[in-house]
Amino acid sequence: MKKALLFLLLSTSIIMAQKKDSLISENITGHIYKPKMVGATEERISQLQLPQGFKIEKFADNLGEPRMMAVSPQGNIYVSRREGDVVMLKDTNDDGKPDHQQTVVTKEGAHGVAFHEDMFYLVTVNDVFRAQLKEDGTIGELEKIIGNLPDGGQHPNRTIGFGPDGMLYISIGSTCNACDETREENATIVRTNADGSNRTIFASGLRNTIGFDWHPETGELFGMDSGIDWLGDDEQTDEPPKMTWKEYAQKATEPEMLFTAHSAPMNLKFYRGKMFPSEYKNTALVTFRGSWNRRPASGHKIMKVTFENGKPVKAEDFVKGFLMEEGTSRFARLAGLVELPDGSLLVSDDTNGVIYRVSYN
Repeated sequence: MKKALLFLLLSTSIIMAQKKDSLISENITGHIYKPKMVGATEERISQLQLPQGFKIEKFADNLGEPRMMAVSPQGNIYVSRREGDVVMLKDTNDDGKPDHQQTVVTKEGAHGVAFHEDMFYLVTVNDVFRAQLKEDGTIGELEKIIGNLPDGGQHPNRTIGFGPDGMLYISIGSTCNACDETREENATIVRTNADGSNRTIFASGLRNTIGFDWHPETGELFGMDSGIDWLGDDEQTDEPPKMTWKEYAQKATEPEMLFTAHSAPMNLKFYRGKMFPSEYKNTALVTFRGSWNRRPASGHKIMKVTFENGKPVKAEDFVKGFLMEEGTSRFARLAGLVELPDGSLLVSDDTNGVIYRVSYN
């Protein structure tokens, strides 16, 4: 696996951490703008816009605040919730929808979930656990393999994933909006062995990278990183302190692609399945939870990012319409994204408690 970490950054704003010995004075126009939340009715779902041949429907609902998802080797779906637990969804009658729901783990701060060699992995704010996956889909006794991750602060939602190298990757967000961190591992992705040993920083300078995945052909790691708040609706124009933009650019790694500011990227997954048309193979699909610090509102959709020769070259809307009435109301804030064995996609909404299924006929 190549070690290059090529990030698709959310905001066109450049992050500036205030140094303790410097004065920064800026005039920025910012907005708090939160569209009202309405119910996820069938009528509203039917008005969502997808490419021709695709369909979106409710897969499960009444789930509280579902966040990240993972599929076990048996095909069961595991969903972390802000309630502090992980629920298993199982289809026992093979009708394509879950008819059995069971809480399999209760742990405060539960967020990122993953499977590796028949083991279940879970990350909370400070800890990583693993447990044996049982035949009935339940989880054995949790074993803490990491117990001293940095405190969460502003970004406590950790995510995890196993790379092509069999190593465990853990995303650790920054504790603040823009500041000097007190822990070296904040605003990074760290990498460990599957048992939690040999922990090293794999990438740094990342404010908060919830969604990340490996390109199926190149093995390179891509992620969606969120820029900082309160730099205006679109981008910051003031120069960095004590240097020009040109000087600052020489110290930074350029993002591979930029998106509308404040859209709040959540999950990124490369499509590996066979259900969708062939042009979707190895494209990245990204969920955007939606803005609160921008007027007009942004995000609230799924985007498709096309790659050529291992690099992102084009981004376009894949599912949109969750933001309605000229951006004044919304019926979903999207979070988790996972591919099912049949090639369809599941997308979680952590506000109306819904998981959607996107399929192609």
